[in-house]
Amino acid sequence: MELDERGRHIRELRARAMRLPLQPGVYLMHDKTGKIIYIGKAKALKNRVSQYFGSERHHDRKVRQMVANVEYFEYIITDSEFEALVLECSLIKQHAPKYNILLKDDKGYHYIRITREAWPRISQAKQILDDGAEYMGPYVSSWATKESVDEALKIFKLPTCSRKFPQDIRKARPCLNYYIKQCCAPCRGQMSCEEYNELVGEAVEFLRGGSGSSLRTLTQRMNEAAENLEFERAARLRDRIDAIRKLGERQKVVATRVREQDVIALAQGPANACFEVFRFRQGRLCDRETFLLGEIGEPKAARAEFLERYYSMREDVPPRVCLDGPAASMELLAAWLSEKAGRKVSLSLPQKGEQKEILEMCRSNAAEQVAQVRGRTGREASALDELARLLGLEHPPAYIEAYDISNLQGGENVAGMVVFEDGRPLKSAYRRFKIKTVEGQDDYGSMREVITRRFQEYFRQKESGEGFGRLPDLILLDGGRGHVAAVRPVLESMGLGDVPLFGMVKDDKHRTRAVAEDGGEIAVSSHRPAFTLVGAIQEEVHRFAIGYHRQARKKAVIGSSLLEIPGVGQTRAKALLRHFRTVSAIQNADLEELLAAPSMTKPAAQAVYAYYHPDENAGLTRDAD
Repeated sequence: MELDERGRHIRELRARAMRLPLQPGVYLMHDKTGKIIYIGKAKALKNRVSQYFGSERHHDRKVRQMVANVEYFEYIITDSEFEALVLECSLIKQHAPKYNILLKDDKGYHYIRITREAWPRISQAKQILDDGAEYMGPYVSSWATKESVDEALKIFKLPTCSRKFPQDIRKARPCLNYYIKQCCAPCRGQMSCEEYNELVGEAVEFLRGGSGSSLRTLTQRMNEAAENLEFERAARLRDRIDAIRKLGERQKVVATRVREQDVIALAQGPANACFEVFRFRQGRLCDRETFLLGEIGEPKAARAEFLERYYSMREDVPPRVCLDGPAASMELLAAWLSEKAGRKVSLSLPQKGEQKEILEMCRSNAAEQVAQVRGRTGREASALDELARLLGLEHPPAYIEAYDISNLQGGENVAGMVVFEDGRPLKSAYRRFKIKTVEGQDDYGSMREVITRRFQEYFRQKESGEGFGRLPDLILLDGGRGHVAAVRPVLESMGLGDVPLFGMVKDDKHRTRAVAEDGGEIAVSSHRPAFTLVGAIQEEVHRFAIGYHRQARKKAVIGSSLLEIPGVGQTRAKALLRHFRTVSAIQNADLEELLAAPSMTKPAAQAVYAYYHPDENAGLTRDAD
């Protein structure tokens, strides 16, 4: 009854939506308590809102959940789609609806703290305390503040441990940082307080003036020390100068010819997603932000929604924003950002060169965050995310099934199924199939039989949600377009046409070359993480299938010899092979050796001996008598 009531309510909401005007505006979805749970904008209200209450097949899980909670909706007509976007941003900021992407603006102020004591320490702080220390700042970026402090401590080899000086001098051996030349180790007692304070002073100067100013000052001091014949001090200053220069070289890795831009990348997991933002100012990476979210739905819409939320919280909008994929309504978003910034802002999708490399680095960082939630590596998450992009999947395939047929000129026809979950083999879910309805070498027919049997089991076991009762996010066949074309009608006839199906194509050296679909092939060799994953899946399913085929052939060999002997069945034949290792050894064994074998009786041993020594059969029979 509740389902019927809900269905009737959805139909009523759709009927109301169909009466909306074909004008731009904002719509607000409410739950039973009257709370706003989703706010969206539309170019044509009637078309957009009615889509929510149509067929669920075209909705992702997040949208289905939202629609299931909608009691009623409101709408506000605007003069243009641009006005709808501005109003939508304002209303979302005001109401924070549950099903919109919401970002926490945790951009507080950050400081660099220098203690006032005989042996000062430098550290990062989130607030100014009344503790007598000196504070530098405030700084907006926590990441940039931490990076600066870490760099200063490494360059000037200042301690990061919890030891107190001078109390802990000579009380214990130096820590690892001293031995890897990242700490001056005042705990050894071979450095005066004056020398230590000189180091701290240089580090503070570096933090205040930047590397350029610090280099000039240190170079001047080094030259003065050399002129005064203080060669040891000059050498120490030279080492600090080299450390700063090496830091500059390292920073070039994350530098760009575009002086001001934000780079934004998305990585998706099965149940969560992450947006990573790299902020470049003066051509260098000055800040990064990570936003770990739940399920976000379709990537294009998610990117657009993220841009709206992110720049609603930021006053600083750069002239260029790089995205790792298309966003919905990009022209509209660019116009909104341009108005917000008071100058032209462009949205770009780099496809090659330096900008593409920076995007890949940004995406790898996002994938690492997604992977940590799942207990996986960033490489595995990145591979699944990239594979989803290549194949046009809405979400990274968390549960992949792969199939391969193995036979020898049509004999002992078998198949193997392997499963990869979150990018790793799930061996407990591997399955083997002995082909029953296909005779001869017919890979297409064999694959159709296997897929049919597998998904018949799905309908029997789907209530369990485990094993065959779980629907895969992606099916890969060891073969090309022909295999895909042969199998797809099977899935469609069973009502499973939405399950993604592709083939894995090898080159002439039996290495994965491409992924096949009905209309052609998708090259994967230039996409390293996805290429490595698909190659590993193809190798694993081939290994598993051919291993089963060898077992089947071995049984066939047994059946052609041992199993033809009266009194020798499967169990006794296996016991003989385990004992003698080969059929040849059994053939050469004498009667006493056969009798000594496990599970053998005297009649069985005589039968085996007689089978392999027919010329002696008459004598054996007389002895038996």
